[in-house]
Amino acid sequence: MELVLNNRTFWEFIRLLRNDERIKHGFIEQDEISREDHQKYMTKHGDKFYICLVNMSPAGYVGVLDNDIRVATHPDYQKKGVGLYMINELTKRHPNAVAKIKLENEASIKLFEKAGFKKKYYLLEIE
Repeated sequence: MELVLNNRTFWEFIRLLRNDERIKHGFIEQDEISREDHQKYMTKHGDKFYICLVNMSPAGYVGVLDNDIRVATHPDYQKKGVGLYMINELTKRHPNAVAKIKLENEASIKLFEKAGFKKKYYLLEIE
């Protein structure tokens, strides 16, 4: 596995993964991301993301925006250590980054706890 800096080559991979119905439920924001909106976002923030390559193929992405970790592993690579690798590598570069995780996203909670994160706060919102 290798973590490489994001570039335009990977923008569509990130958008498609972010919109993937198999993982979309884990994100706080679940709206479909258009190609146009994603290109604007990546133009502004793309340098804050990394791509995990497994055998030279993208397996997931991780990044830090406003000290908040953003991570997604392609379903074909889940439960193979890719997510843990990305979190561990990212925290070497951004040791003060935090993770905001939906309470019902048990897989992400377990992943971050395995990487050494501890539950510290609850964020309460009016729905």
